[in-house]
Amino acid sequence: MAQVRNLRTLLQSLCSETEGETVSVGDLLNAVGRRSYGPVILLLGFVAISPLTIIPGANVLVALITLIFALQMVLGRPHPWIPKQALEFSFPREHLVAGVELADKYVAQIDRFLKPRLAFLTRPPFVNLVALACVGAALVTLPLSFVPLGPVIPSLAILLFGLAITARDGVVIVLAAASLVGACYVLMRVWAVLPFV
Repeated sequence: MAQVRNLRTLLQSLCSETEGETVSVGDLLNAVGRRSYGPVILLLGFVAISPLTIIPGANVLVALITLIFALQMVLGRPHPWIPKQALEFSFPREHLVAGVELADKYVAQIDRFLKPRLAFLTRPPFVNLVALACVGAALVTLPLSFVPLGPVIPSLAILLFGLAITARDGVVIVLAAASLVGACYVLMRVWAVLPFV
């Protein structure tokens, strides 16, 4: 298990710590260390904006797993738990590799931006508010999963929250919060044009 410090080490661990033609959710969590909230939230955010979401139901599954993890984080559980059925969900490893390769050219720039700033925002009690924001992002993702490209903005917020906690960068928390506000705005706009409202 690699020690995840930023997005690059997360992506490297996903490829180096998994093998075979298929990869399960459990394999991914083991690769980044399922006892650490930050890397897991970061992983879930990455998966949610990667080519893996072409798999039917993947967006909903990732949102539900994020919701489970974030709620436990809000409640202060020392080690997160996830249902066995979710851990066993698997998909072709080639989709994972494609997502990592696609993101690779952007990773260096993202990691170069990261550094410990406003670190108090990544510690209790503020980190509990971050977890609550992840709950909100996951809830927003669920209805937007039925809209083309709808989950991208809340998923980006989840990725940024995970990145902020992992890198202890409070500035990224501010950016993530802005993404979440944008996702809520998109949801309200979509809701306003639905025919049954």
